[in-house]
Amino acid sequence: MKKEVWEKRISISPSLITFDLCDLAGAAEMIERSGLEMVHIDILDGHFSPSMPLGLDAVKQLRSRTGLEFEAHVMVTEPQFFVDELLDAGVSQICFHIETADHIDGMLNYIHSRGVRAGVALKPATPLNVLDYIIEKCDSVLLMLINPGYAQVAGEGQVPYAGQKIRDLRKLIGERGLDTRVVIDGRVSEENIREFGEEGLVNIFAAGSTCIKKEDAEGSLKHLKEVEDMLNGKAEA
Repeated sequence: MKKEVWEKRISISPSLITFDLCDLAGAAEMIERSGLEMVHIDILDGHFSPSMPLGLDAVKQLRSRTGLEFEAHVMVTEPQFFVDELLDAGVSQICFHIETADHIDGMLNYIHSRGVRAGVALKPATPLNVLDYIIEKCDSVLLMLINPGYAQVAGEGQVPYAGQKIRDLRKLIGERGLDTRVVIDGRVSEENIREFGEEGLVNIFAAGSTCIKKEDAEGSLKHLKEVEDMLNGKAEA
């Protein structure tokens, strides 16, 4: 784990499932060439969300072929098996869904015991008060801005209360005097990155197809790196 990467004010983490799933190594190389240092790993079981785009063995094989930091979002109904597999794979951070974990405090302790960053993920309508007794143990809190799975309503976008929830979470973290990272996931746009990044509300942006164009993924990544540098005070974009 590269500690300096996790201490950056803003990081853009391209979602691996946005790329050609038949060439994950090529996708990782493309991300590295852009200068971005993280990759967002979505792990789904087909139950919590009706899709299984990325296998655990693929993640394990990719881990040995790239220097990117792996931050995993575990969207499953029974997280223990998947957490164990990801720990063995060598990821740097695991955020599991608070809605499906039987023993949230225990799972955070378990992940930390393996020297890995631990956090929880919340679906859009899950209230922040579920964090009251465990946020001090969370290296990150991931907020989903869309409902998991395929849109139940055609054209469904980010929930209208996304911005307010982000601000409320940042306020909670500030009131507790914590350094918990805020991660957002779900149709994250460049406008989201600029708005919430400039205000210092979000630290890690999971970037998917909304801001990475399949027809020019390399160009999109290069531009996102410029935006990241601008938000970190390194350049203009």
